[in-house]
Amino acid sequence: MESTTIPSLSRSIATGTIGFGLVSLFVFATVAYGERRMYQNFGMLGAYLAWTVTFIVLSAAVFGTLVVGRWRLPRFYLLFGLAFFAYAVAWMLAYYNWPNTTGEVIGSLAGSVSMALVFAIAFESIESIVKLSAVLFVSNFLGYFIGSALNNSLGDQIGMLLWGVAYGLFFGAGIGAALHIVQRR
Repeated sequence: MESTTIPSLSRSIATGTIGFGLVSLFVFATVAYGERRMYQNFGMLGAYLAWTVTFIVLSAAVFGTLVVGRWRLPRFYLLFGLAFFAYAVAWMLAYYNWPNTTGEVIGSLAGSVSMALVFAIAFESIESIVKLSAVLFVSNFLGYFIGSALNNSLGDQIGMLLWGVAYGLFFGAGIGAALHIVQRR
């Protein structure tokens, strides 16, 4: 019998923090040690698509453990894939139109709102869009920019790995919290 008890907020945040932190470390390690090869073999768009798909496949397994009811695995893969893809596309469109810190901030906001919209619609929790957007934006923003600062100060592979850890810990916490919020009624 399938559980209908929504995981607690603290469990959702902890699962997101640890699980997405590890996933992000893995993805950023492929950037740290294989970025040049990825660009040579797949081009920039192909490399970003590969990294996005890796995030989706590995993260859906983590976050799927927090979901109850009809969106339970394997259907959650479809939902999370759509949410993360919407986030990634919005983020990249903003960044490529403003390739500087402004684009990163706009991308963080646009990506977070896009992910929030997908979650809110799928879980029929439209009233939570503002709260979801805020949680996702703050966690994404903190993870991205703390990670970026670590990368800028340390450089090389260790900086990139720490960027992945910071991004994963913060944004993972936000995604975990968001999944808790949309399932609460």
